[in-house]
Amino acid sequence: MRAWFGVALVAALLAGTTGASAQNYPERPVRLLIAFPAGGTIDTLGRILAQKLTEAWGENVVIENRPGAGGNIGAAAAAKSAPDGYTLISARYRSP
Repeated sequence: MRAWFGVALVAALLAGTTGASAQNYPERPVRLLIAFPAGGTIDTLGRILAQKLTEAWGENVVIENRPGAGGNIGAAAAAKSAPDGYTLISARYRSP
């Protein structure tokens, strides 16, 4: 249930920013890092989100699975990417 909430939250945040930018975003494909193996719940939800974003933006959203270390490998790849808004990450949130 929390995974759906996270996807809905990200979609709502992204939908609210489409009209506010000065440029047309995105102008090139967007990379969605999924920090868990293919075929799991997070991967499935990320692929659904990527499909909806592709339809909304008219630009491809490319899925890249980076599993391992409890999501740390994917998070490190996202942290090291260029800060241009073309790399997103889908990871699982666990409350303390």
